[in-house]
Amino acid sequence: MMMLHTLLAAYLSLSSTALAAPTAVACDRDFLKAQAAAYVAAQAAGKVDTLKASSSVNYTQNFKAATLATGILSTPLKIDGNRSTYDTTQCATYTELISLQSGANHVIGTQMRFTDGELSKMETIVTSTGDWLFNPTNTLKYASQESWTEIPEAKRDTRAVIQAAGDAYLDLFNDKKVKVPWGNPCARLEGGSYVQPSCNVGVPSGIKNINRRYVIDEVFGTVDVFFSFGGNDPDSHEFRVENGKLRSGFLGLLFQVWDTSKLLHEQQL
Repeated sequence: MMMLHTLLAAYLSLSSTALAAPTAVACDRDFLKAQAAAYVAAQAAGKVDTLKASSSVNYTQNFKAATLATGILSTPLKIDGNRSTYDTTQCATYTELISLQSGANHVIGTQMRFTDGELSKMETIVTSTGDWLFNPTNTLKYASQESWTEIPEAKRDTRAVIQAAGDAYLDLFNDKKVKVPWGNPCARLEGGSYVQPSCNVGVPSGIKNINRRYVIDEVFGTVDVFFSFGGNDPDSHEFRVENGKLRSGFLGLLFQVWDTSKLLHEQQL
């Protein structure tokens, strides 16, 4: 009886395995690195069909509904600088692209999200000539000086700590009582303008930064936030957090919607 029970259990186990739904594609750093690299290559070639995108992919450009075939991705760009971060918990990436191409220079920020191994959502913020302090040459110069190496595992902050540091900065725009975990020293890059030694200067007041979407990478200690600046303008800020402090860079892109809007591209050291 015991042998029959054991054989029956084994049969049922095998039958269940055979009938089970296909296993979801693993979302690890290697997978996300490959997808980010594919995106950079696709933008350089202007070929959207090289992306492993779902047939129902949700794509927006500057927070407006668009298609991959009609967006910036269909335009070949010379990529002079790029950097990506990887969120294995949400299966998402953030990539910044800098192009000095004559007549088509851009600084672009893109969040991508994946479901079952396919690109299911892609949000891109595209900035160019005419945006606040736009100077991609200086942006590339100072961004290239950043050394965002992997943080040793024992010294990594949690996702909650990393997100809280970024949120504190964004909350400061509307509430000056918020305590921001500033790093010291600190430098800021806005467009092509580099400011130091403090980042706690020139932060505006009375501005609500809402509808936040995050890409968090504990290995690099970074969080990128897409949100609506002042409730309207498409914006992205990226922060690096070390030991709970904003230490090695926060970057922002803001696409101009209002005449009073600004392109913010900040880096904190």
